[in-house]
Amino acid sequence: MRIALVHDYLLKNGGAEVVFRAISRMFDQAPIYTLLHDKSNPDFKELWTRVISSRLQKMPFSTSKHRWYLPFMSSAIESYDLSKYDMVLSSSSAFAKGIITTGNTIHICYCHTPTRYLWLDAYDYLRDLRYPHFFKTIISSYLSYLRIWDKLAADRVDYFIANSKTVQDRITKYYKRDSVVIYPPIDINKFLLAKKPDKYFLAGGRLVPYKRFDLIVTAFNRMRIPLKIFGTGPELAFLKSIASSNIEFLGEVSEDVKRKLYQSAQAFINPQTEDFGITMVEAMASGIPVIAYRSGGATEIVKENVSGVFFDEQTWESLADTVIRLKFANYNPVLIREHAQQFDTSVFQTKIKSFMDEKFQQQFKQK
Repeated sequence: MRIALVHDYLLKNGGAEVVFRAISRMFDQAPIYTLLHDKSNPDFKELWTRVISSRLQKMPFSTSKHRWYLPFMSSAIESYDLSKYDMVLSSSSAFAKGIITTGNTIHICYCHTPTRYLWLDAYDYLRDLRYPHFFKTIISSYLSYLRIWDKLAADRVDYFIANSKTVQDRITKYYKRDSVVIYPPIDINKFLLAKKPDKYFLAGGRLVPYKRFDLIVTAFNRMRIPLKIFGTGPELAFLKSIASSNIEFLGEVSEDVKRKLYQSAQAFINPQTEDFGITMVEAMASGIPVIAYRSGGATEIVKENVSGVFFDEQTWESLADTVIRLKFANYNPVLIREHAQQFDTSVFQTKIKSFMDEKFQQQFKQK
């Protein structure tokens, strides 16, 4: 079976890229089509010999200012000729699902979420743009067009895989399509089991507005409890400007450093509505409890009072109350890690291969 892989962009290392790297290792001979890639990023060095990027790659500042080229991305993803492949597996939270395939090629899309700035966060996206009102009006009109394209692109997919039940519901709502749920992969054995924790709490990920790191900073400003935050993003400068001295920003950290941070933390904090939430599973793989806002992927990941605890109002007061009440001694690191095993890479690989084989056999029988 001739297989090709497609991913939106290989620029920054986020949750979608963790999943895609796991997929690429499963099919280590398959070519990788992507709109843009950044060869200077060491996170993707194992993939570069297989990457085929779009015409946008040659444009000025395409990797550092890729949002400039948003109006051209839909046509760029449609320009790939994938007619020689029996199956294409796309990994998409934006454009990758829009590839065009022939009637003989099966297109399976692993959907991380329907495009956020078109459907879920459209109003927040426009409000947070630091542009004059005139330009926001133009952008709003273009997003309306892109929303139509996004729905048409979803119609081209033969089969959808959702990364959580939360995303499955969104696929049904916005795309009117069925899907199966296969949770993202985490290499559980790479994480070190917690022993005696340090005094700090931990949070981290991409520092963007919807992840609500401002709630954590505000809560810990009031409590004066040590907090460490890893990750970078457009919110970093703002968060630093409002943070008190008990809060430490670590920036981008290596995987080894991150594992040690998990191992020694009192708990990991997730204040946002996530599509899934890989960092929460990483924390549980390390045997530490998760404090999560009761919404989205967290409700599928965290087992209350076994691997963590929820807070019900997305306010700093509700979060602070939950932090103060949590006692690490009430949790068993071994049981937390056992709960995380259901998200192990081996489970993901088995389910993905089984699904692909099933759909290929169905197509073969129809012929």
